[in-house]
Amino acid sequence: MRQRNLFNQLRAAGTDENFLNLVHFVEKIVSKFLAIAMLMVIAVAIFDLGVLLFKELFSEPIGFFNTTLIELFGLFLNVLIALELLENITAYLEKNVIQVELVIVTSLIAVARKLIILDLGKTSGIQLIGLAIAIFALSISYWIVRYSNTKPSL
Repeated sequence: MRQRNLFNQLRAAGTDENFLNLVHFVEKIVSKFLAIAMLMVIAVAIFDLGVLLFKELFSEPIGFFNTTLIELFGLFLNVLIALELLENITAYLEKNVIQVELVIVTSLIAVARKLIILDLGKTSGIQLIGLAIAIFALSISYWIVRYSNTKPSL
């Protein structure tokens, strides 16, 4: 009798529904861990940006930047990308779906950052072509997603 009861419990635990519940539970735990890790990354990035800004503003000559503004913009965009990634994670936790539009926007910001900090002297033509293709593909993808989200249903 005990063996049959144990066998029935094992069979019930191995059903597709129970297995999927376990998978969703693990996904939630991992997503929460990633969100906490991303918060730490954002805090460190903001601190790093603050230290750099403080050093640049109060070093000789006072009020002028010794590093290029491009480097500062790169740090600002790093924080913005981290915030977008955190938004992706929290949107997944709230709705249990990956929002494609958010992912595409985050990718566009990352490519824009790459373009802003790009050193044209060290960049080959093929790399520029690759960036152009990435921008074009992401832009078309964004347009398709936006169009499909705003299109009225019949």
